[in-house]
Amino acid sequence: MRRDAIFIGIEVDQGALDEHSELPAHLTQVCPVDIYRETEGALEIVAENIDECVLCGLCLDTEHLGVAVGAVKVIKLYDDCAVLGAE
Repeated sequence: MRRDAIFIGIEVDQGALDEHSELPAHLTQVCPVDIYRETEGALEIVAENIDECVLCGLCLDTEHLGVAVGAVKVIKLYDDCAVLGAE
């Protein structure tokens, strides 16, 4: 997980990435602020963009790919580490 930003932490379950090769491309496509980058089939979290997160939740919508709910987490570091969508 990336928690080196000021406001947001990002966690993507490695098991989900291993099982669902389309997940990196999906995250890269849906994020409006380019937090995710697909690199040779792997996923990179772009550190300098993490705090640009607008809390849209598009990266959390992975069920249509067969990815379990909670495989992608956006953690609000400024809100006692509350997880987006778990409220």
